[in-house]
Amino acid sequence: MRASRTAGLLLAAGEGTRLGRPKALVEFAGERLVDRGVRMLEEGGCHPVVVVLGAATVQVRGAVTVRNPDWASGMGSSLRVGLAALPEEAESVVVALIDQPLIGPGAVRALIAAGATGLAVATYGGRRRNPVLIARPHFAGVAELAVGDVGARPFMKAHPGLVTEVPCDEHGDPADIDTPEDLARLEPSA
Repeated sequence: MRASRTAGLLLAAGEGTRLGRPKALVEFAGERLVDRGVRMLEEGGCHPVVVVLGAATVQVRGAVTVRNPDWASGMGSSLRVGLAALPEEAESVVVALIDQPLIGPGAVRALIAAGATGLAVATYGGRRRNPVLIARPHFAGVAELAVGDVGARPFMKAHPGLVTEVPCDEHGDPADIDTPEDLARLEPSA
């Protein structure tokens, strides 16, 4: 893998229990959520993009896929698998979730432009959400605290001085797709 300064990491391993199917298989506005997430990271300036899969196995164009054998344990294990799969040349990574299709590449560019040496987190309406940029020196610390269904949040809580908040309201909406109702509500009208 050839790497730029910042890689992308899309967490897409979940079963989508409340949705009724793995989110990696879901289409939104005529595009699979997984492809949409990869495109957002690429257009935002990340290379390579690594996708962590688990409950479903899919081919993803333009990305490196890795399987999390422990996907059922939650997001933490997927974050650990993804961080371990990044090329050594990547100085940082932008981590995104598959179920937030209304976030645009501008959020990724804003996180990268913040030049954080710790973590940079996108905020919407003043609330921390995703994506999150993690600088390489903190990969191990983030991975150590990513247990169960949490990602970088425990590390940010333990090290508030390392966190840069980046307002991203103009770059999209962080609404999640967790249920069929969410999908219907967020899907653009034809």
